[in-house]
Amino acid sequence: MVREIVRDEAFLGQKSERAGKEDISIARDLLDTLRAHAHHCVGLAANMIGRRKRVIAIRLGDVYLAMVNPEIQKNSAKTYKTSEGCLSLVGERETERHEWVEVKYRDMDFRKQKQRFTGFAAQIIQHEIDHCDGILI
Repeated sequence: MVREIVRDEAFLGQKSERAGKEDISIARDLLDTLRAHAHHCVGLAANMIGRRKRVIAIRLGDVYLAMVNPEIQKNSAKTYKTSEGCLSLVGERETERHEWVEVKYRDMDFRKQKQRFTGFAAQIIQHEIDHCDGILI
């Protein structure tokens, strides 16, 4: 189900709780909401649709991926500065990101996954995991 985007920075600034199997419906809602905003959005975190759970969804071209309880296990030593926008915030803000990240997460079937992401995909994931940690750019 497509959900409304939360813009309350006090709510978004709170850390999210770990998600369980019963929270897979949040991942589905995130994917639906991301598809509805695909023309101007590449990632969402559950708190952006009003749920304080560690669930994110990203879009890489035509591929949509939901991650439950994503955790960055490793990252590149090299970083870069960039400017990012966010559906929940007005305008763009400068931030620093790692060139690559290795992420441990659970998929939509709640199976353990581990994957390395580079470039823009890594940037999106870092932004959404920041949301889970209550960090706003």
